[in-house]
Amino acid sequence: MLKLYIGNKNYSSWSMRPWVLLKQADIAFEEIMVWFGSDPFTANSSFKQTLKAVAPAGKVPVLMDGDLAVWDTLAIAEYLAEKFPDKKLWPQDVRARARARSICAEMHSGFGALRSACPMNIEADLRQTGALIWRDKPAVHADVARIVQMWSELLAEHKGPMLFGSFSIADAYFSPVAMRLKTYGLPVPQEISAYVARLCAMPGVAAWMDGARAEKAFVEVDEPYRLSR
Repeated sequence: MLKLYIGNKNYSSWSMRPWVLLKQADIAFEEIMVWFGSDPFTANSSFKQTLKAVAPAGKVPVLMDGDLAVWDTLAIAEYLAEKFPDKKLWPQDVRARARARSICAEMHSGFGALRSACPMNIEADLRQTGALIWRDKPAVHADVARIVQMWSELLAEHKGPMLFGSFSIADAYFSPVAMRLKTYGLPVPQEISAYVARLCAMPGVAAWMDGARAEKAFVEVDEPYRLSR
């Protein structure tokens, strides 16, 4: 059986992508939680040491298929698409598939202002903080505007309910963005809010959110806006 190493569900946006994809596609896997701890990013932390034992990057997520380690969310997505072609994880049309890959790559390397100002924190209600971020950080406006443009065009072109009609890697890839929009209450048009609601209702996404809310850990390094949970 596949094994997926992940970090805390409340905070780990990178872990969320492949977990949601596997869950939503009904692909059997074993979840291996590697808790962040108080200082997960130092070289000698238990988090780093545990992950370096399975993959050299020492980061989550890591997918294990037997003795094969696949790390980085894009690599994991591509591996799963090849291993389970019947699941149709990418859109079937070649042009739509190319576009889906393009937007996932854009998410992978971009939107730094949104990521930095609004770290994923599913359990929290940070709408007041989000209002201040929206007031003071124009780079966040630019990132959200690009997301709104992207999602609006795709939903209109493919007539929803997901970005390419049915659920795909693209929706799993952008699920942490949906979490950020919810947590921080960032203003988006109604059709974008409706897509976020539909995405959150998908069983794979809902299950991740339930897991995040059930966690008891409070990781200070991932909490720039709160002193406790």
